[in-house]
Amino acid sequence: MNAKERQGTFGLEKWLDHSRMSDPAVHAASVAELPSGVEALGRIVQGLLIHPDWLGVYRVGAHELRANSRTTLPVADRLADILDIDARPLRVRRSPRLRAAGTCRDFALLMTSFLRCKGVPARLRCGFASYLGPGFEDHWVCEFWDEPTRAWRLSDPQIDEVMRAKLDIEFDPANVPRAWFLTAGEAWLDCRAGRYDPQSFGHGKARGVWFLRVNVLRDHFALNDVETSAWDDWRAAPEAKRVVGDEEKILLDRLAARPEAELTELRPEWLEPGPDAP
Repeated sequence: MNAKERQGTFGLEKWLDHSRMSDPAVHAASVAELPSGVEALGRIVQGLLIHPDWLGVYRVGAHELRANSRTTLPVADRLADILDIDARPLRVRRSPRLRAAGTCRDFALLMTSFLRCKGVPARLRCGFASYLGPGFEDHWVCEFWDEPTRAWRLSDPQIDEVMRAKLDIEFDPANVPRAWFLTAGEAWLDCRAGRYDPQSFGHGKARGVWFLRVNVLRDHFALNDVETSAWDDWRAAPEAKRVVGDEEKILLDRLAARPEAELTELRPEWLEPGPDAP
């Protein structure tokens, strides 16, 4: 049985195919020149991107960033941006000032793209990390299939040596322990079972059941090759609308248990994160 047949046995072929967002397109040849291996590719991603929330740690000023620093771009566009800043091959590690600015999702998306190009099943996961500060912080990582152990593992390419030292992280970011990162569905179900306080989960002051709901939906969409969605505009929802009804909790229970299920048809009002959102 060849590698593709083995992958097909476990339904992994889906995670070898590029989505619209992960496809490097015209940059495929440049990606093909990169080394293989999760650790090596993670180091390359770290040398291409910088997170706008951590600029001070790298002694980079906000005025040095491009306007799209918080926009999750398709990988083809992201690579074009990277090469526009510095035209050297992608394998060359840039100084922090010469990196493109992107959020945790951009790090994870670029890693996912590189792994898929190397024939490794990979996908984005939206959830919560406990290693970025108090409680569980909103975060995105790359989940990849490790053939030797025949298991899904987590990679967080954002965590380089600088961040490891700053956050006192001892684990290998190329193999994040599951206890340190909960997918959105895991977090939702744990909170529903009373194992965690929902207020421990969120982003900044946006916390609790409503934010868990946002990430359950974003993870569900990401696993259906919709890596960006209306749920990314959660900041626009006023406090009075940041509630979750009983009927919606039933849907969220189901999506949390099977986030990779076929994309769910949601009520139009649930897709509106603005003033009229539930």
